[in-house]
Amino acid sequence: MPKAHSSGKYADFEGLRERAIALRQAGLSRRQIRDRLHVDNNDILNRLLEGEPAPEWTKRPNAKDDLRDKAREPRVQGWTYDQIQAELGCSKSSISLWVRDLPKPERQKRTREESSAIARRGWEATLQSREKERRHTKAAAKQAVGSLSDREVFLAGVVLYWAEGAKDKSYSRRERLHFINSDPNVIKFFLSWLDALGVERRRLRFRVSTHESANVTDAEEFWAELVGVEPSAFQKATLKKHNPKTSRKNTSEAYRGCLVIYVLQSADLYRRMEGAWYGIVEGAARQPG
Repeated sequence: MPKAHSSGKYADFEGLRERAIALRQAGLSRRQIRDRLHVDNNDILNRLLEGEPAPEWTKRPNAKDDLRDKAREPRVQGWTYDQIQAELGCSKSSISLWVRDLPKPERQKRTREESSAIARRGWEATLQSREKERRHTKAAAKQAVGSLSDREVFLAGVVLYWAEGAKDKSYSRRERLHFINSDPNVIKFFLSWLDALGVERRRLRFRVSTHESANVTDAEEFWAELVGVEPSAFQKATLKKHNPKTSRKNTSEAYRGCLVIYVLQSADLYRRMEGAWYGIVEGAARQPG
C-alpha cells in the first residue's frame, strides 16, 4: 500500500485525512473529495476515508441489496463463504464483495465429508438460484412481447421460414412452401402465419418424418390433433434409418418426430416470402450502426 512520504503532496497526511473526513461527513462522494483535495491515488484516498461510510445518495439501487444484508449478518457470526452460499444460493464472488470489510472468521477444521457436503449444498443452492433467475428472465421477456400486429407476424414468419423451410435453388426450382420442424410451438406459429396470409387449410398436406424405431401411429395422432385434422389425412410417413455410428438423444417416448407441411399452389406466396426476406436483410443493413 502506498505510504505518505515526509515530502511531497501527501506529507501532511493526518491534516489531509481530517479534511477528507469532514468532506465525507458533509455528504460528498469519493470523486468530489478526490477533486477537492487533488488526490489522484486511489490507495491514498482509501486510507484517507478509511472507516467513513459513504453517504446514502451515492449508493446505487441494487436488486441484490436484500441478499447483501442477509450475507453480512451470518458473516459477523463467523460463517464461512461456503455456509453463506449454501444458505442464500448466491455466488462466492458476490459474498466476498459484500462482506470484505468484515473480520475474517477463524478457520474451522472439518472432515473431508463435511466440506464436501457443504460445497454440495452450496452448489445446489446456486443452481436453484440460477434456475429462478432463468425463469424470471424468460417470463419477463415473454410479457414484454405483448400482442403482435399482422405485419410483425408476417415478418417473423418470413424469418422462421427462411431458417427452417425448403428454399428454391437456381439449379432446382422449388417455388412452393415446404416446411418441416419437430417443435409443436414452431408448427403452431407457422400455421398462424399461413392463416394471416389467407391460406385455406384445404391447401395443406401433412406428413410425419421420424426414425424407423419410432411409433408412427402415435406420432401421426399427436400431430393430427395439433393441426386439427384426422390421422387418415396424413401422407405416408417418411422413416429414417438409424445409423449405429451416431448417438441419438431423441429416443424418449415423448419424441414425435417431425411434421412436414406442404402448401399447394404456393409459388406466389413463396416469392413474396423470399422477397420479404431480402427486404429484411437490406432493411437491417440500413439501420445506423
